[in-house]
Amino acid sequence: MTALRNYLLTFADDEHLMGQQHVEWIGVAPFLEEDLAFSSIGQDELGHAVMLYELVLGLDDIEPTDTAIDALAYRRSGDEYRSSAFVEYGTTDWAEALVRHWIYDMVEQLRWNLVTASSFTALAVVASRAEREETFHRRHADALLDKLLATPGSDACARLLEALDALVPMLSTLLEPPAEESQILSEGVASASLASLHLPAITAINERFGTNYGTSDGVPGTAHRQTRSAAFDPLMTRMCEVLDLDPEASW
Repeated sequence: MTALRNYLLTFADDEHLMGQQHVEWIGVAPFLEEDLAFSSIGQDELGHAVMLYELVLGLDDIEPTDTAIDALAYRRSGDEYRSSAFVEYGTTDWAEALVRHWIYDMVEQLRWNLVTASSFTALAVVASRAEREETFHRRHADALLDKLLATPGSDACARLLEALDALVPMLSTLLEPPAEESQILSEGVASASLASLHLPAITAINERFGTNYGTSDGVPGTAHRQTRSAAFDPLMTRMCEVLDLDPEASW
């Protein structure tokens, strides 16, 4: 049960924090359409996080009320989270936000595919529902990149490639397997290790951006999901600003 709980939290926490990072662009994205698009995509990711948190609460034999979900999502200590540094990383740079959006959703497709036939039926159901929305996320990111990468050597291309160089080293944290993943695999909860996604992810990045990252770039490490990056606390403070106004309120 602990292995399954850790596995679900790894995905749920990534979805939660990535969703938060996206919605923070509302009102400050370069143009109105992106204000709306990033906010909508962020809400989808937060919805996926809620579905996964509900599964965790079910394992804990706790009714998945709004209050219980909020407590799990916002009120754990930092060392109880299993998010990656990739989603914790804060940026005010639009190029980085867009490139992270594309990378995250590319990896997310691979990640959901690992559990579409999960022996944990409830997780397979969540994967099926989430993947239908993810199709539109990837379409959005690709449409923007098609425009911005259309002129090699342009300022837009240079900024995107600079953002890519900043983000690829953090890919390792996104692809790092959770603790006790071997048990998950033996029980058929997932079809392959999260670390197995490294090569297809690097290949997809090179094909999309015309880069030449090697197979040693962004290789998954160990124990990073047990520790928080320096960006975690500021992000969590922002996330809890409204909730902290009245901790006893039902939002």
